[in-house]
Amino acid sequence: MASTTISLSLPPFSSSSSTNFCTQTKPSIFSHHLLLTRNNLSSSLFTSTTFFYNKTATTTKQISTSFRIKCSAASSSSSSTLPSALLFDCDGVLVDTEKDGHRISFNDTFKEKELGVTWDVDLYGELLKIGGGKERMTAYFNKTGWPEKAPKSEEERKAFIASLHKRKTELFMALIENRLLPLRPGVAKLIDQALEKGVKVAVCSTSNEKAVSAVVSCLLGPERAEKIKIFAGDVVPRKKPDPAIYTLAANTLGVDPSSCVVVEDSAIGLAAAKAAGMTCIVTKSGYTADEDFLNADAIFDCIGDPPEERFDLAFCGSLLEKQYVS
Repeated sequence: MASTTISLSLPPFSSSSSTNFCTQTKPSIFSHHLLLTRNNLSSSLFTSTTFFYNKTATTTKQISTSFRIKCSAASSSSSSTLPSALLFDCDGVLVDTEKDGHRISFNDTFKEKELGVTWDVDLYGELLKIGGGKERMTAYFNKTGWPEKAPKSEEERKAFIASLHKRKTELFMALIENRLLPLRPGVAKLIDQALEKGVKVAVCSTSNEKAVSAVVSCLLGPERAEKIKIFAGDVVPRKKPDPAIYTLAANTLGVDPSSCVVVEDSAIGLAAAKAAGMTCIVTKSGYTADEDFLNADAIFDCIGDPPEERFDLAFCGSLLEKQYVS
C-alpha cells in the first residue's frame, strides 16, 4: 500500500471537558484540527494512539510539538484490509437508548409496581457504570434499601428483580416497535458496507436479548437482521467490563479477536473490547461524553452519514493495518 510521510507541526492548544469533537465532512487525519491524545507524546506515538477531531481547540493545558506521520489516507479506496468481524454495542451505539428509553422504562416499571422509586437523569448516569439491568437494580437496592414490597430472602429477591426486568423489557420494546427512538447517524450505512464486503456483523450487549433483537429487527429491518448475530443479556455469566461477551462472539463467529473491530460508546464497553484483544472505536453518546477513553483506537461523536460522515468500513480496516506509525 502506498504511503505518504508528512511533517505536522501543532501549535499550542488545550483541551477541556466541554470541547466539541467531530471530524471534517470526509475524514482526513491530516486536518489541522487533528488532535492526538496519549500519556505523553513519545517516539511510539502511534503504537496504540487514540485520535479525535476537534473544531474548537480551546485549552486549559498548553501543548506544543512536532512529529512525522507515515500513513495512507483512510478513504474507501485506500485500505485493502477488512475486519473479519464488525461488533457493535447496542445501547448508545446503535440507538441512544439510555436516557429516554431504558431509564423511562425502568421508572414506568417502578411506578406500576408502586415501589416509590424514580431514577433521575443524573442518577441513571451513575448507575450505567454497572453493566446489566438486573445487576443495576440489585446494586441500587443493596445500597439504598429494598422497597417494602420486595421479598426478604436472597433467592426471592433474585426472582423479584427478574420480574421487574422482564416488565421493563416489555415497555422498552414497545418504544422500539413504535419507532420512538431512531438509529444513530451512520449505523445502517456502516453495517451495509460490512455486509456488502462479506464482513461478519454482530451486536454484543449487556441488555436483554429480546430488547436487543427488537432494536435490530425493528430499526435495521428484517433483511439486515437475519444477517446479524446477537450476543446479549445472560448469554455470558460476567458482563462488561469483563471481555466474556466479545470472546464468545469471536469464538462463535470463528474469527481471531485481533481481526475484529468493535464500536462502543462507554468506558466499560471499551475495557471489555480491549481485554478481548480487539480494536475499538468509540462513538460517544449522551451519557458517556466525559468518560475516559484513553485506550480507544479512535474516538468520534458518531459514525455519521454523508455529507457528515465521520468514518467508514475502510477506516476500520486501516486501524487493523496499524498504518499510523511514528
